[in-house]
Amino acid sequence: MRLALGTAQFGLAYGIANIEGQISQSSALEILEYCKLIGLDTLDTAIAYGESEQCLGSIGVTNFNVITKLPCIPEGCADIKNWIMDEVDASISRLNTINLYGLMLHRPEQLLGPYGEEIMSALLSLKKSGTVQKIGISVYSPDEFTELFSEYDFDIVQCPFNLIDRRLVNSGWLAKLKALGVEVHVRSSFLQGLLLMPRDEIPDQFSPWDSLWDDWHEWLVKHTVKPVDACIAYVLSHCNIDQVVVGVDSKIQLEQIVSAIESNSIKAFPDISSFDSNLINPSNWKTA
Repeated sequence: MRLALGTAQFGLAYGIANIEGQISQSSALEILEYCKLIGLDTLDTAIAYGESEQCLGSIGVTNFNVITKLPCIPEGCADIKNWIMDEVDASISRLNTINLYGLMLHRPEQLLGPYGEEIMSALLSLKKSGTVQKIGISVYSPDEFTELFSEYDFDIVQCPFNLIDRRLVNSGWLAKLKALGVEVHVRSSFLQGLLLMPRDEIPDQFSPWDSLWDDWHEWLVKHTVKPVDACIAYVLSHCNIDQVVVGVDSKIQLEQIVSAIESNSIKAFPDISSFDSNLINPSNWKTA
């Protein structure tokens, strides 16, 4: 299955459409049990995701491929290699596992700084020891790949991609990554839930793109398509994408996504793409 479970909601109140807050331990258990049932075997987490790693570890991640991400290395760190080793050891301990399928840098731009070689050396040591199977990077924009891949090689990458944010394909980087043999994971298929919201519930802060929302919802009505079906069908229509990372607030939401995959018959999609970073990059969204 080309579906991976994003677990930010296991440790944080995550996503603009999330009204329930951080999910409960019992809900997390229910979701993971369903993942086992359907053959979803990849979990995506991060040290920065609050209590996500602890939650996963307490439930158990045996038989799952677990990917976590290192946070920004603190300024003035005296021993970068030991800091990374300690962070990974602590992460593995919280996850209650013996190794990781993948380890990504949450702030890969640090590889381009004065300590880039030290950082990569530590990652390669973890890979050589078998503590980590694959090392890679998580980026906000495929533009970051140009400089990073000119200096280093990676096994796995994660990047946003959805009906609005199509930079991964339009830049040519999806094809380049596949030619390099890199495992490609995409996130933000629903743009943090924004693409799933009813038209009249889209927050006022997104009114500068009213025409885009109008086009999207008119297309859904015209073709009698559910937004989750169209969003999932679009990202999965790109065969070079290995895993689509989705976060859910409940088992029901995951069931809806799986149902959308199983019943997919959508072949054409609306042109609602945008290059506006104030829309496609959630870190630029106003919190007020």
